Amino acid sequence: MRAYQITQLGKPGIIQTLAPQSPKKGEVLLKINACGLNFADMLIAKGQYQEKPDLPFVMGMEPAGTILAVGPDTNAPKIGTRVAAFGSFGGLAEQGVFNADLCLPIPDNMPFTDAAAFQVAYGTAHVALDHRARLMAGETLLVLGAAGGVGLTAVEIGKLMGARVIACARGADKLAVCKAAGADHVIDSAATGINGDIRAQVKALGGADVVYDPVGGDGFMAALRACNPEARVIIVGFASGDIPQIPANILLVKNISVLGYYWGGYLQFRPEVLKDSLATLLGWYEQGRLHPHISATLPLARTDEAYEMMRARKSTGKLVITMD
Repeated sequence: MRAYQITQLGKPGIIQTLAPQSPKKGEVLLKINACGLNFADMLIAKGQYQEKPDLPFVMGMEPAGTILAVGPDTNAPKIGTRVAAFGSFGGLAEQGVFNADLCLPIPDNMPFTDAAAFQVAYGTAHVALDHRARLMAGETLLVLGAAGGVGLTAVEIGKLMGARVIACARGADKLAVCKAAGADHVIDSAATGINGDIRAQVKALGGADVVYDPVGGDGFMAALRACNPEARVIIVGFASGDIPQIPANILLVKNISVLGYYWGGYLQFRPEVLKDSLATLLGWYEQGRLHPHISATLPLARTDEAYEMMRARKSTGKLVITMD
């Protein structure tokens, strides 16, 4: 089988021909049709993520495909079932072995490309806004990095939950994508002067009750200072590479809560949170209420190109690799 393999940390991957694996107890073997790309992939490839697989390893944490085989004494969907899987790596290949408990049957009307773009982005946004921040209808949600994979889904889900959504992204094209996803107001973080002043614009719109931040850096500080009393700030990630230091006096004076949040961490201590969330999200998808935004779909041979698009912030929503 062909696979995109990392053989040296910090270096581009290589398309290799590898021997197929056999599933062990608790595992299934998938014929992979598509795999979504995530910012965390690039951190894993540099050895900078929470999980550090041994070299060499196959990239890709979000595959979708069909179950080919089930390991011995394993409770899993039957062979032939269409599923989306979640794993820290192994998805950028024509076949892969995954934990059976992390394989989610997908609706018949869901293309594999949508399935590969679904779990991490929508799951991250929904658990953050619903379970962690307790976003309420009528509140104002500020989304930073709003045109990215986990940002755009936060815009969409925030609107579904009844919030007024302010989306912050770079450039007119990305802001147009945010508006199409349901944003009520948009802020161009690449603009200069008042047009790019996140704090001033958010305060002029009445302030933020919930902040969803996958970016960090200066945007975090501007958003924090634009918060209303009793606001909740969700730290999703640091795509800017800048981890902000939080001034505790602002939290005290405004009774603000800053919430650390790692979606994948729930697999270890409360997996039912993810299970319930994904059940809700798939229901919304089947009802036509969610519309995954895929910026581009590229073949396995162009995986490096896709990661460069992500690195250079030339994409919106998700990038998906297909094995055909």
